[in-house]
Amino acid sequence: MESQLAAYKALIIMARTEIGISHTALNSAVDSFEPLFFNNPVVVLDGYFVHPSRTLEKMDGNPLIEVAILCNSILQNHGVMSADKAIKFNPAKSNSKLQAGDDIKLTGSDLVLLFRVAEIETKFV
Repeated sequence: MESQLAAYKALIIMARTEIGISHTALNSAVDSFEPLFFNNPVVVLDGYFVHPSRTLEKMDGNPLIEVAILCNSILQNHGVMSADKAIKFNPAKSNSKLQAGDDIKLTGSDLVLLFRVAEIETKFV
């Protein structure tokens, strides 16, 4: 995850310094590209924990469950946040703050936050 984020940041820095397009056009291009780039690592992150974690995770809306909900929504609901009645998920207390029906458009900051707080070390290391 860290190497992907570093590569993304390097690409954006290079684009801002090397490409002769307007700041507005670049920001628009970055805004369009970010969700395409950062939604996918959530699926990868969830994949690392899908088999061992489903029995260890509590259905209390913790960060690992949030990653699972995001992953399912990306894969099965065309990138739109979906609700799961079996999970006590409170969007206001979540990292993404996404509610059912919201388009999932993660940024680098969102991914870092999910990656760091997903309780990986406390539950699996």
